[in-house]
Amino acid sequence: MMYHNPVLLFDSINSLNISKDGIYVDLTFGGGGHSKLILDNLGNNGRLIAFDQDKDVIKNMINDSRFLYINQNFKFLKQNLKYHSVDFVDGVFADLGVSSHQLDSKERGFSFMYDTEIDMRMNINSSLNAKEILNTYPEDKLSNIFYDYSDLRNSKDIAKLIVNSRVSNKIFKTGQLNLILEPLLPKGYENKILAKIYQALRIEVNQEMEALKEVLNQLPNLIKKGGVMSFITYHSVEDRIVKRFIQNGCFDDESKKNEFGKSNLPFKKLFKFLTPSKEEIKRNIRARSAKLRSAVRT
Repeated sequence: MMYHNPVLLFDSINSLNISKDGIYVDLTFGGGGHSKLILDNLGNNGRLIAFDQDKDVIKNMINDSRFLYINQNFKFLKQNLKYHSVDFVDGVFADLGVSSHQLDSKERGFSFMYDTEIDMRMNINSSLNAKEILNTYPEDKLSNIFYDYSDLRNSKDIAKLIVNSRVSNKIFKTGQLNLILEPLLPKGYENKILAKIYQALRIEVNQEMEALKEVLNQLPNLIKKGGVMSFITYHSVEDRIVKRFIQNGCFDDESKKNEFGKSNLPFKKLFKFLTPSKEEIKRNIRARSAKLRSAVRT
């Protein structure tokens, strides 16, 4: 697909154990690859509801009476299901990666590979963009973003360099930021470190971890018993959140226990996790860090 090459396509759809007449949700429609395969596995009475906040995905719309598209952030899952008179669903899928289309669209400012304005908004109507973060966030807040969202040990040095540089010149372009960061980029690892810095900025711009936690907390009350949640993650921060939610029913290291010392966990993992094959990674290098985690509603 030109828009986005769907990752772990068959593994993720197989993990949902699709019921012909079931109702399913694709939280990240993107290029529609996963949605199309879900629809292929549904019968005439099945339904698929898909979310995406990026207006560009309209060009990938699927003409199918069983399909409903909602142009919103997936954190609004519960209220949209209620609006459409859906109390429970049979399965929820999400591919949490940035689409190839977004990365490759120079004007969107997601990638350090192009010298363009830094934007990074998935929802172009959102007020917060990467330029505002780089030019207005205090040093300690910037440092926390780089540490919390990309595990960068030298996050304080990165933040200090940005804050000192913006005094003389506001930071608007990717090439400008890359040049500022040059002293902190180890030889041979420049792209790896830049990718982590840009990842942290993107996560903050789109409030990705907050939205992920919000939607996960909704799932125990929306997925019927025996239904499945399947999420594809791409970096340690979001993977930790999904893993802990499946294992502990929350985002802490341990599950919450009642007065009798027992945990009432809403989900049970179906398998540890799945990763793309060598052949898939060869076809799509952006799939290399993907992990599929699936769990059944107990």
